[in-house]
Parts: sequence; C-alpha cells; structure tokens
Amino acid sequence: EVQLVESGGGLVQAGGSLRLSCAASGFTFDDYAIGWFRQAPGKEREGVSCTTGSDGSTFYADSVKGRFTISSDNAKNTVYLQMNSLKPEDTAVYYCAAEAPFPYHYCSGYGGFGSWGQGTQVTVSS
Repeated sequence: EVQLVESGGGLVQAGGSLRLSCAASGFTFDDYAIGWFRQAPGKEREGVSCTTGSDGSTFYADSVKGRFTISSDNAKNTVYLQMNSLKPEDTAVYYCAAEAPFPYHYCSGYGGFGSWGQGTQVTVSS
C-alpha cells in the first residue's frame, strides 16, 4: 500500500524559507512520479513541482521557478521541497502525491495522481 506523509509546514514571514518532506512507503521511487501540489482557500489545487524517480528529472510551475527546489533521497524514500523567497500567495495546504508508471506523463501534466498524503499547512505572513 502506497503511503505518503508530509511534514515541515509552518508559519513563516515573507522572504523566508521552509523545507517540506514527503516520506513514502509501500513502493520504490524508480517507476514513480512524485509531485507536490498546493491548495489555497477558495482556489483549485495546483501542481507546484514534480520529480521522476527513475532519473530525477524535475518540473516546476512558473509561479515557483527559481524559488522552489524539489529533490529526492531514494535511500530514504523521501522527497523534499525546498521553498525560498516565500510570498504570501504561497500560503496553502501542500500535498505530495505519487503515481506510476510513466512518470513523465504524470509530471508533465500534474494530472492523474492516485495516491496522496494528508497535507501540511504553509502560511506566509506579509
């Protein structure tokens, strides 16, 4: 059974940084796409970043390029999202998600992910 557990959220001032973690169990990364998504109150969920387990390719939404970095530690089955230069508009619940096979398909469109974590709140104050 695929399980995903996010951690690392919190309250930070604008311009600050946070690192989110997504601890995965029940599968190995090689064939999977691991994505980070967020949902702000009253808004639709959006894909933020994604990585392919097989070769570590990374994808970013335009709104976070240059500020967020996704990385993975395959030995720990953990994916990280380093978030720098945070803005109030980054405030949301952040979720990680996983899906396989064909990780490029899922990462390129941020759609079709079937396994989700419970989410972690990120609040950026102005």
